[in-house]
Amino acid sequence: MLDDVHITMNQLRVGLYIELDLKWFEHPFAFSNFKIKSEDQISTLRSLGLQTVRYNPSLSDITPAPHEPGDAEETPADPTPAPDVSPALAAKRAMMERLKKHRAEAARIEGAFAKTARTIRDIEKNLFSKPEETTQQAHELIGQISDSILCAPELAIHVMGDALGNEELYFHSLNVTMLSMMIAREVQLPAELASVLGLGALFHDIGRKNIPDKILTKIEALTPSEQHLYEMHVQYGFDTAQKLQFPSAVSAIVRDHHELFDGSGYPRHLKGELIGVLARIVAIANYYDELCNPVSIAQALTPHEALSIMFAKHRTRFDPKLLQVFIRCLGVYPPGTIVQLSNHMTGMVTTVNTAKPMRPMLVIYDASVPRHEAIMVDMEQELDLQIINAIRPGQVPPQVYGYLSPRKRVSYYFDGQSGTPDAA
Repeated sequence: MLDDVHITMNQLRVGLYIELDLKWFEHPFAFSNFKIKSEDQISTLRSLGLQTVRYNPSLSDITPAPHEPGDAEETPADPTPAPDVSPALAAKRAMMERLKKHRAEAARIEGAFAKTARTIRDIEKNLFSKPEETTQQAHELIGQISDSILCAPELAIHVMGDALGNEELYFHSLNVTMLSMMIAREVQLPAELASVLGLGALFHDIGRKNIPDKILTKIEALTPSEQHLYEMHVQYGFDTAQKLQFPSAVSAIVRDHHELFDGSGYPRHLKGELIGVLARIVAIANYYDELCNPVSIAQALTPHEALSIMFAKHRTRFDPKLLQVFIRCLGVYPPGTIVQLSNHMTGMVTTVNTAKPMRPMLVIYDASVPRHEAIMVDMEQELDLQIINAIRPGQVPPQVYGYLSPRKRVSYYFDGQSGTPDAA
């Protein structure tokens, strides 16, 4: 950095954008780079014992105060005696304690998510050999998910980390179930219908067991005959659901989850409200998750891109009211979206509170902070901070992307913030 951007502590003014050459835990501010907002912040900066500090002219609203001879040799003393613990340092310690609790909470939620994924694995594995026992297990799981999501005063959407074992095959079913139940909560679907919705979402792809793996895992575009065979999975699933004596409304979701509002879906090309409302909900969740988590990771869209495409290009395919609900819940920047912030830091959205979707929780990239201790910022607390735009993973340096988003696939889990038991 050029010498002409170093200023003395006497030159500090409100409106300067300063860059501290200290580790994050060595100062009391939320970030190491920030624009000075108050005289209190200047007093705190002077109390750090630094002789000079860097400032960024292009990001500042004002120029530094004039340099006085001797400024650099002596840091001005604060006229009032410094307390044993300054309010700013106390605030930083409180923030670090909140981060510690948040990490513990995240570990608990990830454990619940992994447990739920294992339960779905067992359900799918044993459904045909132990149909009655497994169906009862599915009912219990959906009941727990329903209670957790529908009863919590507020609902947080979490994007999962990478310490989840090898249950990825079951994440699609879980994602679609969770996202469908999120919509159910928002439209105030009665509990008994939400239970049916959850079961239908959980088993929506049951017919894929009858489709050859070479078609299910094919990265290239399917041929017309292969596409026809793939589309048969909804009929196979419907037949299986009836054999297992699923409620008729659950079987209908399995059959109709690829029907689209404009009539372009399959198998019956139903249009509009001829498609049952529960199937319309699952269709939205399923379509979104397939955009985020396709067979080929290289073709995956970011959550932000997937939501944007569904609204801007494909909105006629979905019930407009339900699509609006879906977008409102996930927010403009869904969990898993990498974003550029107004303070020029890069972060990833980890948690969205559906009541305040524009003020999510972020994990921040800072090379000076170990990844396992990454800074987490609650935008509800940092009102001066704004998200400027979303960034595609390919536009992010590999070390930044690896730091922020260790998982290749996006998976969601929901947690009531009032201490409601996990859906696990």
